[in-house]
Amino acid sequence: MPTYDYQCVENGQVVEVKHSINDELTTWGEVCAGAGIDLGATPADSRVERLITGGQVINSSALKNPEPACASGSCCAGGMCGF
Repeated sequence: MPTYDYQCVENGQVVEVKHSINDELTTWGEVCAGAGIDLGATPADSRVERLITGGQVINSSALKNPEPACASGSCCAGGMCGF
């Protein structure tokens, strides 16, 4: 499931929430519920905006056919395979 960053217009706090691509959260209460955090002093009906963020980094061990740590398939001196 993808993760999205939302920023509360009222308090400026940014929270990361996992949800379906078809869902769209519009209030602080929805974001807090999705992230499992407390509302704090901010009203639940405060507006939030979904932020545009970069791509997610995926660890090769999470893939079906993971790549070796380096091109030679073994640990390279200095960790950079001569680059």
